[in-house]
Amino acid sequence: MQTFKVLSASRDRVGECPVWSAAEQALYWVDIEGKHIHRYDWQSKTQQTWATDERVGCIALVERAGCAIAAMETGIFEIQLLANQQTKARLLAAVAHPIQNMRFNDGRCDSQGRFWVSTMCMDMAAAKQVGAVYCFDANGLSAAKVEGLITPNGMAFSPDGATCYLSDSHPTVQKIWAFDFSGPSGAITNGREFVDMTAHPGRPDGAAVDVDGNYWICANDAGKIHRFSPQGELISSLNVPVSKPSMCAFGGPDMNILFVTSIQPAVAVGNEAGLSGAVFSLELNVKGQIEPCFSASYSCS
Repeated sequence: MQTFKVLSASRDRVGECPVWSAAEQALYWVDIEGKHIHRYDWQSKTQQTWATDERVGCIALVERAGCAIAAMETGIFEIQLLANQQTKARLLAAVAHPIQNMRFNDGRCDSQGRFWVSTMCMDMAAAKQVGAVYCFDANGLSAAKVEGLITPNGMAFSPDGATCYLSDSHPTVQKIWAFDFSGPSGAITNGREFVDMTAHPGRPDGAAVDVDGNYWICANDAGKIHRFSPQGELISSLNVPVSKPSMCAFGGPDMNILFVTSIQPAVAVGNEAGLSGAVFSLELNVKGQIEPCFSASYSCS
C-alpha cells in the first residue's frame, strides 16, 4: 500500500488551499495564521515562501506568473509575489463583514473563472452563523449567495459544472451540501444535503472533485480523506499521517497526485509531532481536474 510522502519544507500553522498550476507545474498553498503564500516547483523540488500583511483564506491563480488573487481579511486583493519573499497587495474589492473579527476562508474558481469565496468568524467557539458565500467576478464582489454558515468549507465543482459543493466544518453542523449551478449565469440554487458527516469520522474541511465526479474531502480531526460518489455514497477513505488534514487538491504532470495541506493541533497526537502542518502527496490511479485560473470575463446573474 502506498503511503503519503511529505512534500513541503515548512510546517504551517493552518495550511490551506492547495492549488496546482498546470502552466507552471507548481503547487501553491497558504498558511492562514502564519500569513504566508507558498509555492513548490515540481521540477526543481524547491519551495518558495512569501509573507502577507493579512491572513489569506484562499487564493486563485491568474494566467501571469508571479501574481495571484487572494481572499484575505478585509477584501479580495491582487498579490504580486516579489523576488525578496515579500508581497505587494492591491485591493480589488472590499468586503462588509456583518461583525468584527471575520475573514475569508475557503474558495475556488468555477470553470468560467469566477472566484467563489466564503467568510467566517475567526472565533469558532462563538459559533456565529455570520459566514456567507460570495462571488468575485467582472462586476466585483457580489452580495451573499449563501448565508447562515459558521465555518464554510469544501467548495468544489462537478466536471460538467452543473453542481457546486459546499460544507460547514463547525462541530455543531458537519454537513456537506450540493447546489445546482449554472455556468453561463453563475446562478447557485436548490441547495440540498449531500452528506451528513456526523455519520463518518472527522469534520468536513477542504475538498476536490476528480474527473469521474467523485468528491474527496478532508476529514479534519480524524486523519482521513473520504471519497464520495456523485450520489453521496462513501467509496473509500485514505489515512493521512496527521490528525488535521485541511484541504486536498489534484495535480502533478499527469494530474494523479493528491496533495493535502494540514493544520498543527494544539496538542500533537501520537506520532504526528514534526509532521503536522506539512503538505503531503500521494500518487493515485485517479486523475483530478485542472484548476481554472481567475478571469474577469464572466459575471453572476
